[in-house]
Amino acid sequence: MPPGVYGMQDVWEREGWQQINIEFLLPTGIYLNFPVARSDTISTIKKMVWKNARNEPLFSALSDPDAYVFTCINMTAEREELEDEQRRLCDVRPFMPILRLVAREGDRVEKLITTQISLLIGKGLCHTNRLLTSELFGRLTMEAAKHLLTTAAELYGFGSYPQDLPMFLKWNALRKKSTVFRSAKREKPEDYTLQVNGRWEFIYGEYPLCQFKVSLKVTTSSRLHSYIFFQIYMKAPHFQTSALQSLSFSQLVVQAGLFHGSELLCKVVTSNEVSVCSEPVWDQKLVFDIGVSDLPRMSCLCFALYGVIEKTKKRPTKKKNKRADCPLAWVNTMVFDYKDQLKTGEFSLSTWPSVPAESIKTTLINFFQHLKLREIVDNKNYTEFFEDEKELLWKLREEVRQRYPESLPKLLLITKWNKHEDVAQMVGLLRKWPELPAIHALELLDYSFPDPHVRSFTIRCLRILRNDELFQYLLQLVQVLKYESYLDCDLTCFLLERALANKKIGHFLFWHLRSEMHVPSVSLRFGLILEAYCRGSIFLIKSLMKQVCCIYSLCEKQINFSSALHISHVKAVTRKRKQSLFRNHLCTSVSFLDANLFCFSADKCKFMDSKMKPLWLMYKDKYDHVGIIFKNGDDLRQDMLTLQMIQLMDVLWKTEGLDLRMLPYGCLSTGNKTGLIEVVKNSDTIANIQRNNSNSAATAAFNKDALLNWLKSKNPGDKLDQAIEEFTLSCAGYCVATYVLGIGDRHSDNIMIRETGQLFHIDFGHFLGNFKSKFGINRERVPFILTYDFVHVIQEGRTNNSEKFERFRECCEQAYKILCRNGTLFVNLFALMKAAGLPELSSSKDIQYLKDSLALGKSEEEALKNFKVKFNEALRESWKTKVNWMMHSFAKDNR
Repeated sequence: MPPGVYGMQDVWEREGWQQINIEFLLPTGIYLNFPVARSDTISTIKKMVWKNARNEPLFSALSDPDAYVFTCINMTAEREELEDEQRRLCDVRPFMPILRLVAREGDRVEKLITTQISLLIGKGLCHTNRLLTSELFGRLTMEAAKHLLTTAAELYGFGSYPQDLPMFLKWNALRKKSTVFRSAKREKPEDYTLQVNGRWEFIYGEYPLCQFKVSLKVTTSSRLHSYIFFQIYMKAPHFQTSALQSLSFSQLVVQAGLFHGSELLCKVVTSNEVSVCSEPVWDQKLVFDIGVSDLPRMSCLCFALYGVIEKTKKRPTKKKNKRADCPLAWVNTMVFDYKDQLKTGEFSLSTWPSVPAESIKTTLINFFQHLKLREIVDNKNYTEFFEDEKELLWKLREEVRQRYPESLPKLLLITKWNKHEDVAQMVGLLRKWPELPAIHALELLDYSFPDPHVRSFTIRCLRILRNDELFQYLLQLVQVLKYESYLDCDLTCFLLERALANKKIGHFLFWHLRSEMHVPSVSLRFGLILEAYCRGSIFLIKSLMKQVCCIYSLCEKQINFSSALHISHVKAVTRKRKQSLFRNHLCTSVSFLDANLFCFSADKCKFMDSKMKPLWLMYKDKYDHVGIIFKNGDDLRQDMLTLQMIQLMDVLWKTEGLDLRMLPYGCLSTGNKTGLIEVVKNSDTIANIQRNNSNSAATAAFNKDALLNWLKSKNPGDKLDQAIEEFTLSCAGYCVATYVLGIGDRHSDNIMIRETGQLFHIDFGHFLGNFKSKFGINRERVPFILTYDFVHVIQEGRTNNSEKFERFRECCEQAYKILCRNGTLFVNLFALMKAAGLPELSSSKDIQYLKDSLALGKSEEEALKNFKVKFNEALRESWKTKVNWMMHSFAKDNR
């Protein structure tokens, strides 16, 4: 019976009721009624409302529970918002048993979303911002939303969004809130190499080494020509003058240059020398010998500060003393702003240190050295053009467009970007240029092609990619975001549009960006893109937050458990405690590698026995369990790249009717030396198979029957033929793949076989020909792994079964020819990954191995002839591989 005018609290106290039916009014117009206890908190009641409303109409129109607050009429007949959700219902004293659920005020919702996004991004969103700019991502989520709504019926991939999505996307709030600059204290950059494509003025910390105060003026010397004049004034409030004097710096000097990509537009200018002091000052004009009308749109102004060290000779001479300049700090800035207007007036540029102070003595480099034209493709090989070749290519540029459109990168490289007539010709030509396939268009995202028309053309070419094709190149597209001159660019818009329209792309875009938030030079840019994505995917924030919290918990618990292993009472860490640990932190988390796996199996999780104590996590779908290994302490980005290339090879081979049963398992970097690796079920290492099938550990590596006997035990009867077929095809695929990619450190513990016969490689810590050595001796002396026990399996255990082996050889040769025909794609993808900062992939020289292994510039006959030589060498020298495997086993057993 309703409480009536006496009030609900009075009835409770008079009748001694512990429960009462409450009427709930939802913002969707739905009415609910169910009993609650007087001791229940408002938070508990809200959870009950969501549980009961889940099966009601319009439930999908509700946002996150935290976006709503209960209201009631209290005992004083006033409307009250129940903000404190830890209060009990009996303490609220509502007059009637009616609670209304209303949306929180806009500012409160925004504060909640901002807090959640801060956790997701891993970077605090500061509201006391130092910089407000209309350039940043105000329009990105709006455009992405429009794209999402117009293509909602065509969504496909790993999941679609609800059809009533527009009901809870607050785009007006996005327009207002997502344009705010976010900042955090900058740490030391990890890469101090001086490059034109380096750091920009909008990426700076609170404590720069020094600040350039630059006054930019354009002075007309005649009616037909204007020169660029820079009136510079510089001060350095944080200069360590004592450290500089201890390094024998007598003077300081500033150099400035204008660049277009890697091309120097005119002669470098040098300031006067000033004495070392706490606030050195220059007050002079720096004049560049280039007209304003000849400045390309993407002109970059580069400043570098040098310390001058005087060198004296022991013997007196009449010649002047030699001088050495040591780079101290530098910064880049665009000459034109994002509105296409020439920058004028006074502005400050916070510099980056060029090298750590302790390395200054040993690092004497020339920042403004004229960069050579990068090697360009002639057919498939990169070569430099001579002057007469440049003139001919430019003269016949229209014919290049009509007959050889894929040669656009060559034409762009020989364009004179400091001549506005040539630039206008190139821009006009680009508007008529036919769209290029991704294999050629991706090259144009390199930092050597900064012109906005070129980059817009590239994105136009990439828009035709299907979601599965775009996902194949997503890793590279995230990296080349570092080359963009402005935060708001076509590439960023394109990635956000596709991420908001496809759940799989959005999931992996989030983690590719999130995994590098610890890198100071990209944390601002990546953080803003992450914020834009999160604001456009409000309904995914809860799931993403669980994943981020999961990573934090895994890191913490892994460290704690590893420490516990050194304590005498390690056995106290019982199975029950482990299960409790996993269940508390991970039971509601989805799989990072496959968002279709939601259920977590805490009972099957464990800590592994290897040195870093990785965690073995188990997820399950409708039918089976899926294992994932969490690693803390290893950089998995190189593994990600290698597995991406193997996946691409598999796609190219299958396109031409060749299925080599490749197994590119899942791998994802989630942060600074943290990540996850998919577990391949029902598989074992060659080392374990040989050890378990041999009487002596010393002879295990030379037991050629071990692999075949193991396959026979796992595949009885007629199944054996299919297992050997699987082994033959997969062995051929990985022989070719590891040779082309130059995979190193191959031993019996990182080559595995599934019970079905599939062979596959793991642990790709060395590639591009970076083979391991010890005491100056190369331990890997074969192009790829092809041992006699592998051949023994391929030949079904019969030494005279040459027909089987020749078929295996033909598969290898066919696979290699297919990769050579697509060599440009692999070279381009590796070139775009230079921005990632991988130790073994940092310059064009590192990619030379790939060009050689793919025989770029050679005919198919020449390439195949070279591969046959490598094949025979791998087979002939396989005994050396066996010796290395034996030594590896001994070293492992003696640890």
